[in-house]
Amino acid sequence: MRDTDPHGVDEGTHIVFRADCPSRPILDQIADKWSMMVMALLERPMRFNELKRRLEGVTQRVLTQTLRRLERNGMIQRKVLPTSPVGVEYSLTALGESLREPFGHLYSWTVEHGEEIQNCRRAYDSRADT
Repeated sequence: MRDTDPHGVDEGTHIVFRADCPSRPILDQIADKWSMMVMALLERPMRFNELKRRLEGVTQRVLTQTLRRLERNGMIQRKVLPTSPVGVEYSLTALGESLREPFGHLYSWTVEHGEEIQNCRRAYDSRADT
């Protein structure tokens, strides 16, 4: 394997998922359920409380952390609104927008196969219980 290859791919195309591979933190971000749900909601700019109301079960702390990570990774932008009290609005960046299509395919796949997966879980759980 070449030391300069940041992804850990060697000459023989054997992939090694190195600990320092730059894809790891990105995959961690985009595979996170709250990140994906936030990005799915941001078809238009939204304020924090509207996002929180539409994401049943998310805590304020987790939503804040999720939004900060998405902003840090360039997926969303945060805009301070000149209102009283001061408001904040979140929207997708061009980079975040570019993830909507592949995410849409993943979401469609989960909906299409959801019942099959639930059946597999029930079968597995019934075997595990015996």
